[in-house]
Amino acid sequence: MRIVRLANFVAAHSGGLRTSLRELGQGYRAAGHEPVLIIPGELDSDQDTTQGRVLTLRGPRVPFTGGYRVLLRRRHVAALLSELRPDTLEVSDRTTLRWTGQWARAHGVPAVMVSHENLTALLRLVPLAPARAAADALNRRTARAYQQVICTTAWAAAEFERIGAGNVARAPLGVDLDTFTAPGGAVRAALAGQHRAGQTLLVHCGRLSPEKKPERSLNTLATLRARGLPVRLVMAGDGPLRQRLERDAARGALPVTFAGFLPDRAGLAALLASADVAIAPGPAETFGLAALEALA
Repeated sequence: MRIVRLANFVAAHSGGLRTSLRELGQGYRAAGHEPVLIIPGELDSDQDTTQGRVLTLRGPRVPFTGGYRVLLRRRHVAALLSELRPDTLEVSDRTTLRWTGQWARAHGVPAVMVSHENLTALLRLVPLAPARAAADALNRRTARAYQQVICTTAWAAAEFERIGAGNVARAPLGVDLDTFTAPGGAVRAALAGQHRAGQTLLVHCGRLSPEKKPERSLNTLATLRARGLPVRLVMAGDGPLRQRLERDAARGALPVTFAGFLPDRAGLAALLASADVAIAPGPAETFGLAALEALA
């Protein structure tokens, strides 16, 4: 089958959504299907990758999100879908891309929405109208627009069950256990110049953006240090809040290593394996992949 997938709000280098899309695409391809992914970016491009064909369409940045982009040229996207003639459509954005459910119905294409987040929790991060009522209204439209809504956790599914949606399926998140079983001694040794024997090593792994609340990890370190506990923090990841976090850490003379984005998955696994405590502070995660990888 030709499985055409659409997603918005995909970080340029990292993030759970990007990881999920890549793993799904690779799995579809290994099973003999033809996956095609359409995402927004700075420039148009068409690439053949390990996860199948990836089409990047120019899309504007969303203000105050640290670089997230969206597909806004609806006619262009619709024309591309007609050209691709998908056997099935898989969508990972229930706000700006929900119209694709109507397109799929009109063209006789089975379509599913993959819910990667809890919309109620996300709306509560913004001081707008009552989050629950707004989320319920949007989720009812999503449930009507697609043949099936796929949720990764019970928490993600709960807001659809609350409105009585009968087309919700659960597909739990998974972890690459070949990669995320690495011993952490090498990374701990590399930190030896900064990390003294007897110190507790905290690790934060995630995008440094407002919705992820990375400042909570820094505040945790400051609180523990104020109580006289020998702790150190490594923050793996990048994003719009990095400079502010670095300034706050310097101002408080806090022992923090900002590792930036780690492109090597084996290196990331070794860092997580080195941690005494992994911190996953995001309040609106359905269940962060970084937390699951740390548990592995």
